[in-house]
Amino acid sequence: MSAPVSTFPSFGPSPDNAWTQRADCLSLVRPLREPRPVRLVADGQALEFDMARSALIVIDMQNDFCHADGWFGQKGIDVSPMRAPIPVIAELLPAWRAAGGRVIWLNWGVRADRLNLSPTIQFKGKRTADGVGYAERSPNDRGRSVVPGEWGARVVDELPVADADVTVYKHRLSGFWDNELDSLLRLQGVTTLFYAGVNTDRCVFSTLQDAGFLGYDNILLADACGSPSPDYVTQAIHFLVKQLHGFVATARDLASALTALAPSSAGRSSSSVL
Repeated sequence: MSAPVSTFPSFGPSPDNAWTQRADCLSLVRPLREPRPVRLVADGQALEFDMARSALIVIDMQNDFCHADGWFGQKGIDVSPMRAPIPVIAELLPAWRAAGGRVIWLNWGVRADRLNLSPTIQFKGKRTADGVGYAERSPNDRGRSVVPGEWGARVVDELPVADADVTVYKHRLSGFWDNELDSLLRLQGVTTLFYAGVNTDRCVFSTLQDAGFLGYDNILLADACGSPSPDYVTQAIHFLVKQLHGFVATARDLASALTALAPSSAGRSSSSVL
């Protein structure tokens, strides 16, 4: 059954994880969450997941990685592999949101003083004494690289961030290290995660792998991810996900599957609370 509409004050991160202050008592009883099952083909088999307990994690689709004038582009890195997922994600987002899906933008966002970035991370981001590292300015100055609030840390214009979406910053390859992502998902009752973004073999895989260790269901959307690494690296990641950590599907199949949700069911969105 769906959560009843209450006029009493509530205290909690979501409608179905909240206390209610009634006239006669403070109720700690949480309303039941109505499942919204969706079927999707992944790895050649039919999967059923609960839309009410799922989130789409979009990773690092930021100007510094995906724009020619960003940090990577000015380093001389070809950004076309990072831009390849943009139209796929742009096509998926309206269908996902219309079905009531949660969207989380998981972005690099480092401290301007870099005090919590280890020598390894700082060296790998800079490489040479005259290179441009984390929180430093490229020759064509668009602000400090991947510092929240700067141009480079913003999501690319082609992927509009909705008011109901949530942004979480990370300062490691994995989005589950030393930030609030895990507690945010658990307090919302999320159990299934879909992954899109860049790079498949770096931040996407590191986050997915940690999520598996933490007990989440993982579905990698292969066509909604990209990487400048050789193709065999992406193939290896897909193999590891299938073997150990979850499932591999496509964003286009997911968008098609979402049309099976009845309008009345899709309309009961919980995305506004995450």
